[in-house]
Amino acid sequence: MSDTKTFLITGVSTGLGRAFACAALAAGHRVVGTVRTPADARAFEALAGDAHARILDVTDHDAVETVVAETERDLGPIDVLVANAGYGHEGLFEESSMDDLRRQFEVNVFGTVSAIKAVLPHMRERRSGHVIAVTSMGGLVTMPGLSFYHGSKFAVEGILETLGKEVAGFGIHVTAVEPGSFRTDWSGRSMIRAPRVIADYDELFEPLRARRVHGRGQQPGDPDKAAAAMLRIVAADQPPTRLLLGTDALRLVQAGRDAFERDMLAWAELSASTDFDDVSRPA
Repeated sequence: MSDTKTFLITGVSTGLGRAFACAALAAGHRVVGTVRTPADARAFEALAGDAHARILDVTDHDAVETVVAETERDLGPIDVLVANAGYGHEGLFEESSMDDLRRQFEVNVFGTVSAIKAVLPHMRERRSGHVIAVTSMGGLVTMPGLSFYHGSKFAVEGILETLGKEVAGFGIHVTAVEPGSFRTDWSGRSMIRAPRVIADYDELFEPLRARRVHGRGQQPGDPDKAAAAMLRIVAADQPPTRLLLGTDALRLVQAGRDAFERDMLAWAELSASTDFDDVSRPA
């Protein structure tokens, strides 16, 4: 039985999506990659290997379903979905608009869910498949100035964890991949920055924004190694529910978990006091 798989990867023009696609192609897999422009489509199909580009706006659910249906019909079953397309919104909560929030969720949450919903019936019918969505360490920990981005990634984390429990009996694996800081253009062309208007936040936020801007090209994460890690979990018999990528992700998420546990334990008595008096508690 061949180990060659058909991947559908959203957002393969640059960054981790491009690295994932190139690694899968190099390993001999077929990759259908979504892009936003004809020029990006031509560039993707010029890559070595079995590369097929599709122009797609992931916020257009009808178009997403069409791409999936055409892929299943013309190229065969989609074995692996990598829902990667997304962007970052940087902006303080008070300085960011409701339109900013809607757009962030439209792409990062609704676009991801749309891709999963389109492939899932096919995978369920075949009783096999692997759904991978690229969230972020920012779906598990937070930093000032990224509230809308964090909100979108926390939402995807909850959706994926629940989905994994719902489809486990169908032989479908679901994995959230949570990168730390990688040398991609996430903080460059893939980020929208809200304008600064409230001076009260200058002391807190200006150093953070400057560090993010000037840190481009110095991030610790190697996209090619992230892609190799993705291929390892695709090949695993029991892939993880979550996969952190990068030492910074490991460190920051662990620190966040430790802080949560401290709060939980410090206030456990108050938490337990809210049950009815006749409710039996575990020993």
